[in-house]
Amino acid sequence: MNLKLIVVLLTLFLLAGCTTNPPQSGYASVNGLRMYYEIHSASNATQPPLVLLHGGGSTIVSTYGRILPELAKTHRVIAVESQAHGHTADIDRPTSAQQDADDVAALLKELQVETADFMGFSNGGTDCLQIAIRHPQLVHKLVLLSTPAKRDSFQPGFFEGFQNASLEKMMPQPLKEAYLRANPDPKGLQAMFDRDVARMIAFKDISDAEIKGIASPAFVINGEAEVVRVESALALARTLPHAKLAILPGGHGDYIGEICAPDKNSKIPLLVTAMIEEFLMQ
Repeated sequence: MNLKLIVVLLTLFLLAGCTTNPPQSGYASVNGLRMYYEIHSASNATQPPLVLLHGGGSTIVSTYGRILPELAKTHRVIAVESQAHGHTADIDRPTSAQQDADDVAALLKELQVETADFMGFSNGGTDCLQIAIRHPQLVHKLVLLSTPAKRDSFQPGFFEGFQNASLEKMMPQPLKEAYLRANPDPKGLQAMFDRDVARMIAFKDISDAEIKGIASPAFVINGEAEVVRVESALALARTLPHAKLAILPGGHGDYIGEICAPDKNSKIPLLVTAMIEEFLMQ
């Protein structure tokens, strides 16, 4: 059976009989931040809510626009935009995975969510690890997409690229445009870029002991030719006590149809969504 047929059959099986409620959006005051969130809800969802955390320099749409509608057919999806990203304005404090984790935990308390599944891409994956470390009672399962846990998770020369970094030269045009669609303020775009650069320069390893202390089941997914090394994804999956691993063709986020993915018609995001669904439903 070829890959195309498998994708079609899995998609039809997963989506049969599913309907979604109209999406909701709002802001919550958490830790001094006015955090933006969206709720996309399946009318027949029975699983824990699924929290989506975007990548650096990104918005909900730029990271998850391709697969969010499919996920929302079977889950109550809570998608957030972190400090300085998209609809969430910057405030006077540094950004970090630890701070994002605490902000998301406070948001879920505001929304009266006691436990959830978490999916994060790139920086959002690191946020997920910190949520599992700092707020383990919240976490049912983790889906970790292209997730760096240590400085050597990245390809050689990655950090040198941030020396004298500029918005004009470094940030991909689709990400700039996605931000400005959410918040048409060039000063906000620059603030997001500056926060993300500072966060990456200050990136610190998550210790093996902390990773081994994560009890929740995890699904680690990585591209085979991207900024987060395949070897790092394998090491993360082997260090987590209860993890599965998948390596997909393509670059950073191509397998979920992230906005910079070159092939807009790829069927791989549908396959990956089906794999994620299977993991979450187990």
